[in-house]
Amino acid sequence: MAGMRLDGRVAVVTGGAQGIGRACCEELAREGARVAMLDRNAEAGEAAGRALQEQKLDVLFLQADVTREEDVAAAFARVEKRWGAAEILVNNAGGNTYYDPVRMSGADWDAALGLNLKSAWLCARAALPGMTGRGAGAIVNVSSLHARMTARGMFPYAAAKAGLIGLTRSLALEYGPAGVRVNAVLPGWTRTPPVEAWLGRNGHPEQEERRLAAVHPLGRIAEAREVARVVVFLASDDAAAITGAEIVADCGLSAKYAGQEE
Repeated sequence: MAGMRLDGRVAVVTGGAQGIGRACCEELAREGARVAMLDRNAEAGEAAGRALQEQKLDVLFLQADVTREEDVAAAFARVEKRWGAAEILVNNAGGNTYYDPVRMSGADWDAALGLNLKSAWLCARAALPGMTGRGAGAIVNVSSLHARMTARGMFPYAAAKAGLIGLTRSLALEYGPAGVRVNAVLPGWTRTPPVEAWLGRNGHPEQEERRLAAVHPLGRIAEAREVARVVVFLASDDAAAITGAEIVADCGLSAKYAGQEE
């Protein structure tokens, strides 16, 4: 289709089976990309892949645990065999963590940082040779507003997401001369399955959402597709002059003083 910004480009999205990841797969494919959806949840990934394929979108689901080096290597090898080397990488895989800093074990720490930070490095390491060989590429890391501010009870999520910002800057500096751009998106509250589960935890999801929406300057939380469209922009040539940047997509929440009354 004429006018598609990513026509024919090969994209890999981690944690693509639901939420922001799935929205990224859909929006990238709608812009003409051939998208490999990576997720460790086979059932959810296969269902999401089928649903997008039924929309005539070029999406391939690959089961992979992106915290495991061998899974990452195998997934990228399959992508390259099918379509060629990845030109776009969206490091979206991650998950909230809830640990007491003293009682948390070393194994817990390794698992939390493995999912939220190390996985992004492993996938970047797999994608960069192909990008540098071509002299072009785009990596978008999905961080979080927790990289800048956080809340009690979510240790060490903020540490991992802040680390992802550092990784973004470092890779942007290292690989900018080779034509590879690396940027980060920082979503705030976004309508995803985990957030919807949180809103319904007390049996009053509509009431909880109204309360949450009221603290946002735009009067609502973000939709997953809205975050995904920021990702598409950063992956496209429209963002050719942008690298090492952090783009916040939080409906204005971080622009507001804590406790400010409307």
